[in-house]
Amino acid sequence: MLLLIVLGVVVVLALVVLGALGFGLLGAAGRLTREIAALQRDVAPVAAQLQASLAAAAASRQKSPDA
Repeated sequence: MLLLIVLGVVVVLALVVLGALGFGLLGAAGRLTREIAALQRDVAPVAAQLQASLAAAAASRQKSPDA
């Protein structure tokens, strides 16, 4: 009888630990998703400016003859 009680307690504790780990992992995944979205918003203007600069450099290179 005592063995069943100990086994039940161990199973419940294992489920609690696994639940806490799962909850923590889901929270971390949500935070990571929000951080990536914020990083993309921050980088988008710089990327657009870089693309414009590269396009202008390519157009300038096409206009001037190679020496």
